[in-house]
Amino acid sequence: MSNSQKYKITFVLIALNVAMYVYTSVAGGDFLNTSNLMIFQWGQVNGMVLVYGWWWQLFTSIFVHANIIHIAGNMLFLLIFGLRGEEMFSLPEYLSIYILGGLTGNLLSLLLGLDFVSVGASGAIFAMLGACLVYARRSIGQSIMGALIFGFFLLMMSSGTNVNYLAHIGGLVSGLAFGYVLARRSKPQASYQVSYSYMTPF
Repeated sequence: MSNSQKYKITFVLIALNVAMYVYTSVAGGDFLNTSNLMIFQWGQVNGMVLVYGWWWQLFTSIFVHANIIHIAGNMLFLLIFGLRGEEMFSLPEYLSIYILGGLTGNLLSLLLGLDFVSVGASGAIFAMLGACLVYARRSIGQSIMGALIFGFFLLMMSSGTNVNYLAHIGGLVSGLAFGYVLARRSKPQASYQVSYSYMTPF
């Protein structure tokens, strides 16, 4: 199987994110930065969601990015962790981790950050990271503590000004839970093959 076939879904997600960025850039008239108009329309504006019922923003904001540096960084990490995730999970599992991880992060932002305006695929990417870390450890019978520590270390490293840490936390926790459950369900059973050799006097 060629890499283009094996990793098709990761490239599709990257293409969707890039296509959305191109659209918001053209519509907003600025290629380097996404306009406020586009962010308020397609990003997650908690006030709009709660007051006017714009619930679609919880989904569309996963594919919207603030500027070209934002999308470049996120797509790099999506490429890294997405390719790893495709080696571990089926297509439905992969998409569930990505989409539900992004939604979980956005819901946490909605509940705890009422004045937040947020965009980006970081929550979904952190979900994939968490799922891969736990699945890799748990599926071979090792403690998941190292995966938890590493995941939250990366979480702390990603914090900073204008960073939606709630989306990161929600995505990471969601991914860790997904990875743990999937590893328990698909943990391979040990099997042994015994062969015999015979000696004859002649």
